[in-house]
Amino acid sequence: MDQDEKVPLAVGEDAKKMLGRTPGNVVALRPLRDGVIADFDTAELMLKHFIRRVHEGRTLVQPRIVIGIPSGVTGVERRAVMEAASQAGARDVYLIDEPVAAAIGAGLPVAEPTGNMIIDIGGGTTEVAVLSLQGTVLSESVRVAGDELSESITQYMKKVHNLVIGERTAEEIKIQIGSAYPTHEDDDFSMEVRGLHLLSGLPRTVSIKGPEIRESMSEPLSVIVDAVKRTLERTPPELAADIIDRGIMLAGGGALLKGLDTLISHETGIVTHVAADPLSCVVLGTGRVLENFKQLERVFSGRSRHI
Repeated sequence: MDQDEKVPLAVGEDAKKMLGRTPGNVVALRPLRDGVIADFDTAELMLKHFIRRVHEGRTLVQPRIVIGIPSGVTGVERRAVMEAASQAGARDVYLIDEPVAAAIGAGLPVAEPTGNMIIDIGGGTTEVAVLSLQGTVLSESVRVAGDELSESITQYMKKVHNLVIGERTAEEIKIQIGSAYPTHEDDDFSMEVRGLHLLSGLPRTVSIKGPEIRESMSEPLSVIVDAVKRTLERTPPELAADIIDRGIMLAGGGALLKGLDTLISHETGIVTHVAADPLSCVVLGTGRVLENFKQLERVFSGRSRHI
């Protein structure tokens, strides 16, 4: 955003490249944090931008919008999402719980009377849900996910190596050498990290290895594993039997963390699969619901009508 003009300069991937690298009058903002709206006006501008982009700049378009939200959000947060979408120009706003959207996107048979377990690890929240017959039987949402994993790497680098690194660098480390479960190859993974040295205040390069990054992420990962165990404990026996047969499905960007499926399998004793395209599961599922609106109408968790 340009602070003086209050206009968006870049959105999405282009804006992400600017994180931590903007001049004084330009700020890189994240209107959504922990799966909910953190900055209402900016969220509205972002939605307007997306609507314009889809409709190639045509004005006077009033689309029907389906938005995926974390299952654990409050009523106020739901209202905020609906309000932002309707002010951005939506005709109808429907909300869908992210685990349901992720399961549809991952190709799970959500319409059948069988138990499906999905773990959706996004940026701000991890959603663990057991689904059956187009609905959520039980779910748990914890606000520990990709952002917390990156944050734990930032803290580790500061504590152990006296190195201050930015949000993007932490994410880069997580993607390159981060892992959730020890393997033989881990010890070979190493990476050069550049940042500001705390003691001298000068730029410095430090070499780090895979196992230390895994160690730094162990705390947020254990929170995610505990949420999975708690959900399994509460699952009705018939559905639990289905889950043992079919396994657990991992979706969301966090599912790409090396060895996460092995960690969850090891901790729960249930086979864990990673979806074919984990990053896009939620958005593909949301799109599929929009296309097959009549058949899948029961999956919505909230709606608003503006006529």
